[in-house]
Amino acid sequence: MWNERKSANFARQLVSWRRMFHAYPEVSREEKQTSELIVSILNNMDIEVKTFNNHYGVCGTIYGKYPGPVVVFRCDMDALSITEVTDVPYRSTNGGVMHACGHDGHMAIALGLAEMFSCHNDFAGTVKILFQPAEEAAPVGGADLLIKEGLLDNADVIFGLHLWPDLPCGHIGIRSGPLMAASDRFTIRILGQGAHVGQPQNGIDSITIAADVIQGFGHIMNRQIDPLEMATLSIGKIQGGERYNVIAREVEMEGTVRTLGEKVRSEIKAKMERALSGMTSVHGGDYTLNYQYGYPILDNWPKPTDIVTHAAKQVIGDDAVHNNIKPVLASEDFGRYLSKVQGAYFWLGCTKDGAEKHGLHSPDFDFDEDALLIGVKIMYQTGLNALVHYKKEETIMDPKTKQDSIEE
Repeated sequence: MWNERKSANFARQLVSWRRMFHAYPEVSREEKQTSELIVSILNNMDIEVKTFNNHYGVCGTIYGKYPGPVVVFRCDMDALSITEVTDVPYRSTNGGVMHACGHDGHMAIALGLAEMFSCHNDFAGTVKILFQPAEEAAPVGGADLLIKEGLLDNADVIFGLHLWPDLPCGHIGIRSGPLMAASDRFTIRILGQGAHVGQPQNGIDSITIAADVIQGFGHIMNRQIDPLEMATLSIGKIQGGERYNVIAREVEMEGTVRTLGEKVRSEIKAKMERALSGMTSVHGGDYTLNYQYGYPILDNWPKPTDIVTHAAKQVIGDDAVHNNIKPVLASEDFGRYLSKVQGAYFWLGCTKDGAEKHGLHSPDFDFDEDALLIGVKIMYQTGLNALVHYKKEETIMDPKTKQDSIEE
């Protein structure tokens, strides 16, 4: 199946798809052209396609020759509001928009996976491939849209991947349990009272209060949170004041909380409220806090993680599979799916040996396109293994308990 000639031709097709998507990126909730291209390619493969009225998501379904489990794969479609600075011939043609997070590669891998299953459908079961819009639209991303469409209602398991520049091409990273963080977002308004700087006693300085609040948040993380917990509280934007010689009446701050445990996640908002109340009342000011719970922890299920790990070892060998990789505090809405159905997510290495590494969301991000074929091979083998495994399973795990009911 993966002879050298066929692999080379297939790899060229994957690269062609990836570069097409890269040249015409679209931001979250505006993926119209991207969606139309995907639908056209899937139609040419004679794959059943489902589209939707209120978003640009796409679902391709491949039916095996025999009844069996439903295995789902997901990729994301949206680009970022970033101006590309690379000089590659396939650079973005849409000013100020760029596939700087590898979603162009994810779509190419998903299309390759669809072609593999459609050409080799001598299996028992059904394969669904979800092309998800608006992954970058935290705190409410596109995963919620596809879940509401009922696309997981009959699913036995779901798998996904992300191109990962911190790993070399030909390697993957995965772990059972938390892999990526919950991402919550907040906006704080510090409310003071304006006055002339020559008479500060007549005002309430919102900038001074904001400085105290930021220091207080640091104390929360340093002294009120278990140091063995992975969590961050960051202010990414601060804006306030009207003029150099006026006591600032109002300051607005925006930030994010990232956590890898639900207990610490639930504690931080209350601690922030307590700090804000204390700091503002000391100065005679006030505050508002708008706290939005966003993407959940991406928490891999044990058995699906084992399936991916075994499949990857079959494709790239034991030494290239890092199956207890350290989690990160970046976030991904694939965690939404994992709260509904068992599944696993992994990182696909994409940095060429000796090449300069550019991180995700960087305006000069690019990746080794050899990773595309590797990604398809791993996902395809994962799917084959999952179809066999879940065919033998008599009961489906309860998502609330995550107790594995599978006899080894």
